[in-house]
Amino acid sequence: MVRITSQPLSPEEVVNLARTDSSGCIVTYVGLIRDNSRGRSVLSVEYTDYDGRAQDRLRDIAEEVRQKFPVNKVTIYHRVGKLSVGDINLVVAIAAAHRDEGFAASQAVIDLFKGKLPTAKKETYLDGSVWTGD
Repeated sequence: MVRITSQPLSPEEVVNLARTDSSGCIVTYVGLIRDNSRGRSVLSVEYTDYDGRAQDRLRDIAEEVRQKFPVNKVTIYHRVGKLSVGDINLVVAIAAAHRDEGFAASQAVIDLFKGKLPTAKKETYLDGSVWTGD
C-alpha cells in the first residue's frame, strides 16, 4: 500500500496498515525535515507531485522491494506540500516474518526513494536562498 498525501503523516496508522498475521515484525522508518542541509539552515522543504504520477512511482518501489525480499507487506506514505523543520515527510513500514528481511527491505525502500525521487523537492533556507532537486 502506498499513498501520496498533503495531510500530516501518522506513523502508527502506517504501521497498523502494514500488519499481517504471518509477520513477526514491522520495521519502520520515519523521515523528518531537519534544520540543516547543504551547510545551510533550513526554513522549509516543499515536495511536489509534478506530473501526478508520484503514487505510481511509490508503487513501483514497493513492488521492486517485494520482488527482491521475502516480506509480507510494504507500506509507504509520502507527504507533499510545504513542510517545516520537524515535520514527517516519509513513513515506511515493512512487515516480514523475520527482522533481517524487514531491515534489508526497509533500507532498499529508502535507497530507491532517494534514488528515484518520486516527487520534486525544493529546499528554502533561512538566508533566502533556494535549492531545487532533480
